[in-house]
Amino acid sequence: QVQLVESGGGLVQAGGSLRLSCAASGRSFSTNPMGWFRQVPGKERECVATISASGGSTYAADYVKGRFTISRDNAENTVYLQMNNLKPDDTAIYYCAASRRQGIGVFRYEYDYWGQGTQVTVSS
Repeated sequence: QVQLVESGGGLVQAGGSLRLSCAASGRSFSTNPMGWFRQVPGKERECVATISASGGSTYAADYVKGRFTISRDNAENTVYLQMNNLKPDDTAIYYCAASRRQGIGVFRYEYDYWGQGTQVTVSS
């Protein structure tokens, strides 16, 4: 059974940092692009950052560029999201996802496996 399990969310003050982890099990994702998305109630799930299978290419949305960094450890079958200088607008449920496609996708439909999400709350 394939599973993606996120951890590392929580409550943090504005300006603080969190590191999210996504541990995959059931199969290796070392040949799959992976990504982080986030969603708030009433809004569409949006792409935060994505990473190629090798980790050599990454994408970060404009609203997190310079603050968030995606990385992966294929030996551990884990992907990370380092979030610095957090803002109240970053408050959301953060989801890890894996794609069966080749390229680094930024749209929800391009991802086939999803975790259950972890809540990040940033207080002002």
